[in-house]
Amino acid sequence: MAVEAKHIIVHGDVQGVGFRYYVQRAAARLGLTGNVRNCPDGTVEIVAEGESDRMAEFITEVRRGPRAGRVDRVEIEDIPPGGRYRAFMIEGW
Repeated sequence: MAVEAKHIIVHGDVQGVGFRYYVQRAAARLGLTGNVRNCPDGTVEIVAEGESDRMAEFITEVRRGPRAGRVDRVEIEDIPPGGRYRAFMIEGW
């Protein structure tokens, strides 16, 4: 299976609702690596790497979000896989 990487920006009610923890759990369960962080503009930024089929499932979960949050829009950009991550981490804590 091919490895791919995505840069994802999530808009909506995504800060202060456990969104980063939700993303980290989903990524870990699917065997993805990367990171997630809150941005000053109220969005959440994700960089994820992993197998294509698992990435598709991850993006579906990101679009759904946790019950306490609300995802209005998701921007997804393909980026070159770098293999620089060993796990999926939350930045900024």
